[in-house]
Amino acid sequence: MPEGHTIHALAARLERAFSGRVVAASSPQGRFAADAARLDRQELHGARAHGKHLFVDIGPATLHVHLGLIGSFPVRPAPGGHVPAPLPTVRLRLETDAHYADLRGPMTCTLVDAAREREIVRTLGPDPLRRRQHPDRALQRIANSRKGIGELLMDQSVVAGVGNVYRCEVLHRQAIDPLTPGRDLSTDAWTALWDDLVLLMPLGATFSQILTMPDQVEAARRLRRSGRARSVTESLTGERLGDHFERRFLVYKRTGLDCPRCAATVQDRAVAGRTLYWCPTCQLRH
Repeated sequence: MPEGHTIHALAARLERAFSGRVVAASSPQGRFAADAARLDRQELHGARAHGKHLFVDIGPATLHVHLGLIGSFPVRPAPGGHVPAPLPTVRLRLETDAHYADLRGPMTCTLVDAAREREIVRTLGPDPLRRRQHPDRALQRIANSRKGIGELLMDQSVVAGVGNVYRCEVLHRQAIDPLTPGRDLSTDAWTALWDDLVLLMPLGATFSQILTMPDQVEAARRLRRSGRARSVTESLTGERLGDHFERRFLVYKRTGLDCPRCAATVQDRAVAGRTLYWCPTCQLRH
């Protein structure tokens, strides 16, 4: 399932391609035909992400999309105004003479009003990729829970947008035992986790790949500060992961290999329906 940085990158991509322009909307698959007709020939005003939820304002309506496990929504350029015919599996196509975007396989694709959007957002915890968030809201829920912090980080009502890769990697980066009950996690440990997510997830949105290795994080931060990351971001369609950096992780999918910090063996176990990877030697209770 795409993590929150992917949806924030998608919202920005839709805005770059379509904001302020009238879009043609259609549903080649047919399952969204009536609602697509409401969006057709309307101006796209903007797009935003809340965790893993995407909202797109088109005319008087708001499109709500959750990609789920298999959904995709790439935004591609149309050189010379040539837009290829859509595949019959496309739930929704948005297009102009310069770009087109095909939504396939979403868990949710519907139109919502402002009240329904607020209702959805109220179910979500603070989002590390949004401004003016209140991480103390998450801490309140964590501090009242017997569940392990590795499970709580996957709960979208605790923290919005975090998925399996980020939870494994930030817990290792902060040397926190993922099995630490939430009620036993110190405020300082939670603050360190939140601050690390606020650091890492924007880099993921910029480069369309999760970056957690210290050398890659520093290189990505330099590129962002210099403005040179913009060309990388604008070249990405969302069709596949970015490849500006080599795909490397600290513990994710490294079962049986050496921990990069202490050389002990990385282990795994199922937690919250996904495989958790961690080092039981140097990740400690906080």
